[in-house]
Amino acid sequence: MSRPSSFAPPPGTRSHSLPTPRGSFAVLDAGTPTHGTALLLPGFTGSKEDFIDLLPHLTAAGYRAVAVDGRGQYGTPGPQEDEAPYAQSELARDVLAQATALGAAGPVHLLGHSLGGQIARAAVLLDPAPFRSLTLMSSGPAQISASQQQRVKLLRDALSVMDMAQVWNAIQLMETPEDREHAEHPDTGALDSGLGDRDDLRRRWLAGSPAQLLATGRQLCTEPDRVAELAAVPLPKHVVSGDHDDAWPVPLLDEMAVRLDARRTIVAGADHSPNTDRPRETARALVDFWDSTIN
Repeated sequence: MSRPSSFAPPPGTRSHSLPTPRGSFAVLDAGTPTHGTALLLPGFTGSKEDFIDLLPHLTAAGYRAVAVDGRGQYGTPGPQEDEAPYAQSELARDVLAQATALGAAGPVHLLGHSLGGQIARAAVLLDPAPFRSLTLMSSGPAQISASQQQRVKLLRDALSVMDMAQVWNAIQLMETPEDREHAEHPDTGALDSGLGDRDDLRRRWLAGSPAQLLATGRQLCTEPDRVAELAAVPLPKHVVSGDHDDAWPVPLLDEMAVRLDARRTIVAGADHSPNTDRPRETARALVDFWDSTIN
């Protein structure tokens, strides 16, 4: 779970619903598209707020940055029990609709974090036309690591017998001393920014759809390797990660970048969420890449 420093949008950021033919999606919308527009997709259990720390750096560089809650994530309602609307192909079509809604000034730079990267990949494979580039952030070539698959299985098992509030309480009871230490001392590079943010994290968790978590959790554990398909798409690509990642090992991400002929960025001092761990450095890498695609 990415844990932003705050759930309060930065100055100049508009929180609104983006209308599309596939429904409306909650977004944080910042900046003007002097250089282009970027669509940012969050990961598993995440939300648009995971990009709050990036937004000021991206907008200062001349980009309009739009972070979105996918169907069933935080501010975008979705079915609570029916998993069918959360099939990867359906979520990919949502992304295509979002990009089309944003693309009046030209193609959109698409970025997906973790699960969002695999959904972004699926969208590009369906139709690359709405996009100027694709960035996969901490998102690997196929299923997540065995240890993370076990964590997802625990979550899915819990959701089968408990409601979202009960699962949240169980997660807190399972928190390790190291997690609590990180929460109390955010300057250590931890994912959490402080105990005061737990109310926001709990609110986000409770607003999510259990069906979405069940469906996308299964996807993370069964995703096939589609790198060869993606490599054939003539679109600039960028693979970004921290220098440690427990969902997909960094050497696996290195190899994927080679297979994609993609730019590769490793953000020093970051783990699975460079967007919250090292936002300034991550934004600099993103802007450098996006600038390089301007004709």
